[in-house]
Amino acid sequence: MSFLTDLVGGAASAAHSLRSAGQDLFQPALRLGVTGLSRSGKTVFTTALVHHLIRHSPLPAFTPAAEGRIRRARLAPQPDDDVPRFPVEQHLARIVDDRAWPASTNRIAQLRLDIDFERKAGWRSGPSNLTLDIVDYPGEWLLDLALLDQSYAEWSRETIAASRRPTRTRLAAPWLAALAANDPAGPADEDGAARLAESFRAYLLALRAQPEAVVTTPPGRFLMPGDLAGSPALTFAPLDLAQDGPPGSGTLAALMERRYESYKSRVVGPFFRDHFQRIERQIVLVDVLSAIDAGPEALAELETALDRVLLAFNAGRNGFFSRLFSPRADRVLFAATKADHIHHTSHDRLERMLRLLVSRAVRRTEAAGAKVGSVALASVRATRETTVLEGRTTLRAVAGTPEAGERIGDEIFDGEAEAAIFPGELPEDPEAVFHGEVQPGSLRFPRFRPPLVRADAAGRAGLLPHIRLDRALDFLIGDRLS
Repeated sequence: MSFLTDLVGGAASAAHSLRSAGQDLFQPALRLGVTGLSRSGKTVFTTALVHHLIRHSPLPAFTPAAEGRIRRARLAPQPDDDVPRFPVEQHLARIVDDRAWPASTNRIAQLRLDIDFERKAGWRSGPSNLTLDIVDYPGEWLLDLALLDQSYAEWSRETIAASRRPTRTRLAAPWLAALAANDPAGPADEDGAARLAESFRAYLLALRAQPEAVVTTPPGRFLMPGDLAGSPALTFAPLDLAQDGPPGSGTLAALMERRYESYKSRVVGPFFRDHFQRIERQIVLVDVLSAIDAGPEALAELETALDRVLLAFNAGRNGFFSRLFSPRADRVLFAATKADHIHHTSHDRLERMLRLLVSRAVRRTEAAGAKVGSVALASVRATRETTVLEGRTTLRAVAGTPEAGERIGDEIFDGEAEAAIFPGELPEDPEAVFHGEVQPGSLRFPRFRPPLVRADAAGRAGLLPHIRLDRALDFLIGDRLS
């Protein structure tokens, strides 16, 4: 990050890190960030992670569990009084009891786990404990960090230029019309500013509603305002400025610039300083399948978004002094979600496509000393594998219960009946999807309901099935339990 971003962190962040490091001398701790772009499965991942650790699940690829060294994991009191608690019990009940997915992440939330484990043989062998703080937050907020280094004029130019791309002009037309009707040098008008901000927000919502789920246009809080809805800090919009000079006093441009700067200082800055800068490990969840099915342009948009996400991280190798004064994310894992929507023979192909999307950012991050990984996973597996016959051809398919209203061709599902679906096959060469060799809409990825989880013979609640969640856990925290 730039000097300006570092300045936002400031002495308060260093003081907080110093207190945390002092506590860690007596109680080892790790702060794990969970984020992802829209509809990527952040809430489900965090819920499943906690579920399996607390239930002491068999996790073959999670080394400490496979070696039998995890003794117990339990929920601990909320660490930060000013951060909402992640309601894992409610989310788990919704998945298991209602067979419905929990609501998407729209604000920051936190949960603390205490993990008792046995260290490996050696001079440090014996019982130990790790405090795991899990911070769940919307990935769109990460994109806002770029605003800290942009002036209002720069952000306006970039945003307006993007809206005039051929693929966006139809969606942007109402907002651009409202923009043209407002003179930046005209007098500030509170009602007019509110209408223009709402028109800009409608444009951002229209972008996100597209199959590409475009997420590269900040500010992220316009889509997830939370308790800031209607506040002046969210009542601004880009303007078509004629020059870079400071706007005249009392003008619409001056009002918009002031609120833009207020958004940076009162919304983006505190998030960076109080939460983001303290994260030591990070997982970024990505819905690659939807982008593949939407076509090359959606993939290019996703690649840009992921590059910006990784640019936001203060990534690198952590030492004692860096942890005191400039904490770094020393491990970042990118995870392609919804692997249960395809046959296992395509899982490695999905992972290769994810690695291609983040390859540029990975090289830069690894050069800084951080470790970057990738995995294709399903935090909660909603399907099982089967085969279907199409003429004389046997196709590898998945079976599950599509949600009510999901459609494939002329068939609309009722949310109760199970269906076997051939999703299509991902190409062996990940570059093929960028060259249009997968026709948009040719793959079948309906949204499935969570699986039916039955109790075992002893009446104990069953475990949620998953795909490669244990691999993700091993990369993120396995070394801290050794």
